[in-house]
Amino acid sequence: MEKEPLLMIPGPVPMPERVRSAMVRQAINHRGNEFGTVYADCVRVLKTAFGTGNEIFVVSGSGTASMEAAVANFGKGEKIACLVNGKFGERLYKIAQRYGKAELVASQWGTPLDLAGVERALKEGARMVTMVHNETSAGIRNPAEAVGKLAREYDALFVMDGITSIGGDTVEADKWGVDVAIVGSQKCLAGPAGLSAISVSKKAWERIVPDLPFYLDLAAYRKNGGKTPMETPFTPAVPLFLALREACLIVEEEGMAARIARHRKMAESVRAAVDAWGLSLFPVTDSLHGYSNTVTAVRIPEGISDSGLRGAVKKMGIEIAGGQDELKGKIFRIGTMGAIGAPEILATLTAVEYALRKNGAKVRGSGAQAACEVLG
Repeated sequence: MEKEPLLMIPGPVPMPERVRSAMVRQAINHRGNEFGTVYADCVRVLKTAFGTGNEIFVVSGSGTASMEAAVANFGKGEKIACLVNGKFGERLYKIAQRYGKAELVASQWGTPLDLAGVERALKEGARMVTMVHNETSAGIRNPAEAVGKLAREYDALFVMDGITSIGGDTVEADKWGVDVAIVGSQKCLAGPAGLSAISVSKKAWERIVPDLPFYLDLAAYRKNGGKTPMETPFTPAVPLFLALREACLIVEEEGMAARIARHRKMAESVRAAVDAWGLSLFPVTDSLHGYSNTVTAVRIPEGISDSGLRGAVKKMGIEIAGGQDELKGKIFRIGTMGAIGAPEILATLTAVEYALRKNGAKVRGSGAQAACEVLG
């Protein structure tokens, strides 16, 4: 019998059976009471995960759709300072180039953000700042609170991609001064791919642009979301909403504090394994920037190929991620997000250690044993 692969990548992630089962029922009326209740349940739980009292809307589109909605609705024609230290910060910059006067504030991938550079851009009139909170392409967690403080000081909107941190790490959008925050359904929430959610502050609503996009018109989402029962402005991906509701209820049952603690412990266990192997983590951290708690990026040892390493792991039914773009062939990444725990972590680390040894890497010690010391 064919077995399902274990996805230990930074999304999509394995889904609980409850979530999968929710997608295989008969269709329901997306303008009816049942759908309205489903939508309201999602929003209730998401507000806790976002750390916000602001309005939240669920979009039938991946995280990139909500990234575009954020810029198109609130930054069109404006000067936008885009902080970049990885692929997804770069994606926000590319979106900003389509809609506004984008200014790239770049650092090497996986290194600390240029906060002095973004402050210069703000002094020169930037009205929006974009940043990725958890940059999975490089395994680094960026300082949202510090960026939010700068944005407030210069009265700019702060757009934060929390696609891979919300639901798995501490996010306090209101406290940090985040005006627009975004999450993807298939990441820490452990739902199916294809949905995203976006929160919008009062300050952002005051700056909504007059010439809005059609499908991503957040004013229309606001109007329909305010109805009883709640609705979306256009036909939603109903099976995905049903699955997301189950994923959100699982988050609520676990409790955000416990969920965050679990994600942190999983990431710490992987980092302990990397240290035991004698390998190096990729990102450069400082007092403001930390290691991601939902994915660990590791430098591939010299003389080892990406295909040889990840290929050997895949043969054992486990998929880990490689590097993207300029990091292709230089790093491998292990996801620690969603509905997984010690069994999945230990199976993955055992497979990776085997693959490293098989491909000729000099492995110093047992990664699984080091991880057990953290997980136990």
